Amino acid sequence: MSIVASRRQFLKSASSLAALGPLASYWVTDKPAVAAAFQAKNDRPIIGVVGPGGRGLGVARSALRFGDVAAVCDPDLVRAEKAKAALGGKAAVFQDYRKMLDAHPEIDVVINGTPEHWHTAINVAACQAGKDLYTEKPLTLTIDEGKILRRVVEETGRIVQVGTQHMSESWFRTACELVRNGRVGKLKQVIVLLPLYPAKGGPFSTAPVPPTLDWDVWQGPAPERPYYPQRLHFSWRFWQEYGGGKVCDWGQHYVGIAHWGMDMDESGPLEVEARGFFPNRGAADCYNNADRFVAWLKYPRDIEMLYLVGRDKKYLKTLTDGDMTAAEDEALFAGVPDAWKQEQRDGIMFIGDKGRVFVNCGAAYGKPVEELEDNPLPDDAIRLYKSDNHIQNFFECVQSRQQPISPVAPQHRVITACHLVNISMHLGRKVQWDPEKEEIVGDAEAAESSYVRRPSRAPYTIPS
Repeated sequence: MSIVASRRQFLKSASSLAALGPLASYWVTDKPAVAAAFQAKNDRPIIGVVGPGGRGLGVARSALRFGDVAAVCDPDLVRAEKAKAALGGKAAVFQDYRKMLDAHPEIDVVINGTPEHWHTAINVAACQAGKDLYTEKPLTLTIDEGKILRRVVEETGRIVQVGTQHMSESWFRTACELVRNGRVGKLKQVIVLLPLYPAKGGPFSTAPVPPTLDWDVWQGPAPERPYYPQRLHFSWRFWQEYGGGKVCDWGQHYVGIAHWGMDMDESGPLEVEARGFFPNRGAADCYNNADRFVAWLKYPRDIEMLYLVGRDKKYLKTLTDGDMTAAEDEALFAGVPDAWKQEQRDGIMFIGDKGRVFVNCGAAYGKPVEELEDNPLPDDAIRLYKSDNHIQNFFECVQSRQQPISPVAPQHRVITACHLVNISMHLGRKVQWDPEKEEIVGDAEAAESSYVRRPSRAPYTIPS
């Protein structure tokens, strides 16, 4: 039996994951991954990494405990070579993921750390090529892309983990379990607060494309644009061509935790109303995504969500620096209760008729949390999927073929809510959504928004 056949036999026949146990501790930091089951050479999946930049490289480094990297791919050869060195120095280097997949059919797992506009094309191709997949968020660029990917995952049976690592942190799970078990009473409202990442910048000037960059491949499905260095790497988030801005970038994380606590894995908002602030005010050759916004979302069971970039220290500094006028600030926050105008923490607040729980990247807070030691959840309480390490959970599921903690279907629902915020913000009006049919209701213009669907540039088209 060949090494490849032996490894694939292992991946298909490994025993199932242990049953999910009760919450052992409410204040547990992430434990080191237990990689003992992945030490034998034939037990270690072969990995291909596409987009090994900041986050992509970080995920790939974590994955080395469980598998071996055979190839790295980035249109920027400088980044690809740096990733090769950081990941053991043996990986083959590519600038086009299609060539990587063709040259290395032995790859079992693809890690996708590319910008948002590339996610779906690569994710679909990986699944159709028989690869399991760890993909960074935001999951998709449009609502229709999510429907396509969900269908492909169902058809191919691939294991796909979305990089929403907060779901594998105990305090987020604790907060959501408290809400799901009624410790705040009937859930009435959820506040989702994001920090500000200022996106003021430009106008930018074109520059010669570096000889180490395949600019055509980097743009991929996105519209062809002149090369600015400011379009690449971290700054792609500030361009509508490549991503949904802060609404989607952090939304996949924090709106995702809100959905988890609200029990909305198979649903979504009924109505969305949003407004945003564009720091470059539509000027040519400048970043063109909003960097702050306020949105109201109405969900089934009479739950309301207030989703916004909070007026934290960075935000208030833009007022004193003159990047945003007091009148613009007042207009953006019109109708927002004073408590949330003044809140500088980012995080998620669940508010019920009997209490509230707040959770962010540090911990969970509130009376229901404080009472847990003396009043733990009962044996028959609702328990959520437990994972204490996101990348370990993924590789365990690659073995067991069970679903990971953050699969495509519920995360598609999360990013759909974020896309609807962008649609409302750009149109300047409410948008009605049917979460069962997954359609915008009674607004033909909104239904044709570029956040619902957009054409892909040939030859980088996404299958319909």
